[in-house]
Amino acid sequence: MLEEQIGHLLRKANQRATAIFQSQLGSAEFTLPQFSALVKLLEKGTVSQNSLGRLIGMDAATMQGVVRRLSERGMIERCADERDRRRVKLTATSDGRRMVSSAVQAVARAAEQTLAPLTPREQQTFLRLLRRLT
Repeated sequence: MLEEQIGHLLRKANQRATAIFQSQLGSAEFTLPQFSALVKLLEKGTVSQNSLGRLIGMDAATMQGVVRRLSERGMIERCADERDRRRVKLTATSDGRRMVSSAVQAVARAAEQTLAPLTPREQQTFLRLLRRLT
């Protein structure tokens, strides 16, 4: 019965994808949430911490930890919003950009390995359906 539950199956698929991601990245020492945050920052430029969390589907508590760790490693810069000092604006640093650039091939290999059990057509269908669900 559990093997028919969508939440259970998605969680197992996510665990598999995360393990493959970490094995491919090796010494880069990124977590998937950290990589997602940096990539989205590179796409969007400077955004608020709350906006970044919404863009990558991360709750505020998790986002706070991701931002703290990336900031401690010099991957992002935090600054107060000029219009609202309560808001924190985030920007990727040159180190953050370099780290993402160096990880792109490993991330592509991880995606390839994650989808390897599926045929190319199944992979396209699977990704299309996941996008619809999200």
